[in-house]
Amino acid sequence: MRKRGGRIGGRLFTCDGIRELHGWMHESLDILLRHIASVPGERLRETVSGFGIATVWKQLVHIVEGEEVWVCDLQGKARLPWGEKDCANMEVLLAEKERVRLATRAYLDGLSDAELNRTLARRPREWVGELKSPAFILLHVVTHAFHHKGQVVAMLRTLGYPAPDTDLQRG
Repeated sequence: MRKRGGRIGGRLFTCDGIRELHGWMHESLDILLRHIASVPGERLRETVSGFGIATVWKQLVHIVEGEEVWVCDLQGKARLPWGEKDCANMEVLLAEKERVRLATRAYLDGLSDAELNRTLARRPREWVGELKSPAFILLHVVTHAFHHKGQVVAMLRTLGYPAPDTDLQRG
């Protein structure tokens, strides 16, 4: 019997598997960020209609900030608030991305496969809905990043700066 957000009677995910998927996500983002470094900064902050997060820059900050929020919440840790106003340029964004990536890896390194797949016993402060396992939330971190990365790719095309292939199965 399976339960949404986890698995009863077995392990659905492994720490090694999530760690690898998380690494691929960041490699894919790195390809995109190298391309974005060649786009004039003012274009990255230009509103592109049809997107809930309306600029490339806000999308990028949201990807990194989202990972940090979810991983800190999983650990019951407070985080230092930061956002777009604190990320003036690509150098700062890359430093934040690396800091967040390493914090997620450290969290994963401290978990066993059983802990990764166990439904949380307590609800983080601002979460709604049923409790999930850390594996489910970390998978959400990855799918969330790919969702917004896809939006950034579409926005860049609209702005006249088509991105290179950033898919997991790059040719």
